Amino acid sequence: MRSLFLFLFATVSASAQPISAGLKVGVPLTDFFSTVENVSSSVPNRFIVGAMAELRLPFGLGVEVDALYRRVHYEDTLGNTAIGVTMDRTTANSWEFPILGKYRFPMRIARPYVEAGIAFDTLQGLSDTVTQISPLNTSSTHTTSTPTSLQNNSTKGFVIGAGLDVHAIVIHISPEIRYTRWGASQFNLSGVLSSNQNQAEFLVGITF
Repeated sequence: MRSLFLFLFATVSASAQPISAGLKVGVPLTDFFSTVENVSSSVPNRFIVGAMAELRLPFGLGVEVDALYRRVHYEDTLGNTAIGVTMDRTTANSWEFPILGKYRFPMRIARPYVEAGIAFDTLQGLSDTVTQISPLNTSSTHTTSTPTSLQNNSTKGFVIGAGLDVHAIVIHISPEIRYTRWGASQFNLSGVLSSNQNQAEFLVGITF
């Protein structure tokens, strides 16, 4: 038994790879918000950027942890000039932390892979500015960090994805498509807007 244990330990140690780290960049394929035309609108978050680290294990397995950042922004306008107008502008920094198990198929230079796991998302730097304009064209402005549309400052979800790991000399380049199903909406303003629970994105990892 001891000899078998030592053999397995030596096999794992010999085949295991060191932890790799690098950058993750990409673009969203779905909007963060669902909005109502002529009432609310959102500014598309055109980029995703962050850091990643991966522990490579034997038999094509691995564990990846990411820290991804995106900026979110929406605006809505209620009322009209006869009764008064309320303009609402909200911005926040969204931080997403996926933890994924990965499997790479056994190929030499370009290795397809699949991944699945969980993700946690939290909002930081939340700012909501409400401007009320009266029929007499006088206005007042109020800023808060807890808008009425905020339902959950943090949420978690299930992640699946697939990509291709290309070994280019001393770096690995990994383009992938990733889908996340969030367990709850972070924003919901009935009849005006809500945040999507379905999230798709195209990401590229660069590790050393």
